[in-house]
Amino acid sequence: MPIIEDLFSLKNKTALITGAIGNLGKVFCDTLCELGADLYILDIESSDLQRRAIKLQKKYNNQVVPIACNLEHEEERDSVIDKIKKNRNSLDIIVNNAAFVGASNLDGWSVPFEQQSLETWRRALEVNLTSAFHLSQGLTPLLKKSESGSIINISSIHGCYGPDWSLYEGTKMSNPVAYAASKGSLIQLSRWLATTLAPTVRVNTISPGGISRDQPKPFVERYENRTPMGRMATEEDFRGVIAFLASDASSYITGQNIMVDGGWGVW
Repeated sequence: MPIIEDLFSLKNKTALITGAIGNLGKVFCDTLCELGADLYILDIESSDLQRRAIKLQKKYNNQVVPIACNLEHEEERDSVIDKIKKNRNSLDIIVNNAAFVGASNLDGWSVPFEQQSLETWRRALEVNLTSAFHLSQGLTPLLKKSESGSIINISSIHGCYGPDWSLYEGTKMSNPVAYAASKGSLIQLSRWLATTLAPTVRVNTISPGGISRDQPKPFVERYENRTPMGRMATEEDFRGVIAFLASDASSYITGQNIMVDGGWGVW
């Protein structure tokens, strides 16, 4: 019978992580490397991507391959799929973490609903939903060759619940419909894939609550008052859940959406 350490081990396994140089992506990369996995780390073209790969290799002595890709573009995603297929006979884990989160100065994004644009809607869905579908579909043949294939999609509480607009009063923060709709759809994509790819590949979702990133003080106070755990999340709060879903510790779990939200959704 395997012991807990063996269940969580990712030695001799390979993972693809998108959005790898973002705040959550860095934690996911560190965690899977610490457990023994080799990585393909994917993000937009940046010198930080290469430096990140070198740092991970030195720290963990794992193979880490950086791949520059703008997930808005189908042809670049095709190139990623082809590259991994040429280099690997199998793939064990995909973490669809990359997200289009926009910016307050992006046209048609952090504005009233009536002013939110079709262009930003399309861009958000392309990155947050279509890229996860595309990479999962293209790499499914490799996942099926693994003895424990796992797809992990990163959604959000905003994909599960409507926005509480009182949190945002007096700030420049917003909650665009395209982000919420794309993240909600990602959860349903996970459910659909879970029944379709079973029993050879498991598919699950993680839905983070609000993560502390220097938001305006009034927002933070309101958010924390509404959260049973009394605080916003940190990136470190997601190490355990990504290790669990990537490993054989969750070998009988598929089609689930794990809320890591400090109890936000219990009210």
